[in-house]
Amino acid sequence: MSTRSRAALLGAVAAAAALTLSACGNGGTSGGGGNTNFVTGNGGIATVAAGKRTAAPDLSGKTLDGKPLNVADFKGQVVVLNFWGSWCGPCRAEAGAFAKVAKAYDGKGVQFVGVNTRDANTTQAIAFEKERGVGYPSLYDPTGRLMLRFGKGTLNPQFVPSTLILDQHGRIAARALEQLDATTLTDMIKPVLAGK
Repeated sequence: MSTRSRAALLGAVAAAAALTLSACGNGGTSGGGGNTNFVTGNGGIATVAAGKRTAAPDLSGKTLDGKPLNVADFKGQVVVLNFWGSWCGPCRAEAGAFAKVAKAYDGKGVQFVGVNTRDANTTQAIAFEKERGVGYPSLYDPTGRLMLRFGKGTLNPQFVPSTLILDQHGRIAARALEQLDATTLTDMIKPVLAGK
């Protein structure tokens, strides 16, 4: 094997390892760093008291079907942000639960918004949503730039899947760094919807 071939192979292995570590996680409690004012609960779910929350960054762009969407337009409602990719096993496993809970909260002051990331095109992502009955919009973020808008010292999405709950003022109230079931997701939404 030539030196050039060996260097290319090592580079590919290193890139694959980095992508594996950052791409699709299944839980954990790390993150934030510094004085984030969050309390980590069971299973990698963290919450922030109402008086210590920080505003979510600008999350706007085009949806999977090409329509403009700005999360700030949902102020006054609790917003559930789910960062997902059609290539992600835990995302596939939790999608049905998200669709079910979104339907249960329809018209009750809760808006679900997906953020599809690292899918090379919208075709796979749209098929994913259709197959799993996802009826809420998803921003298309193939490069992960929307995830990068969350700064250090916040409850930021660190990998896929990640779920954030924004309060009625657009502030980050809770975060999960794991695959969620319907019960856990509902338990994250209820206190925020109640103003806690």
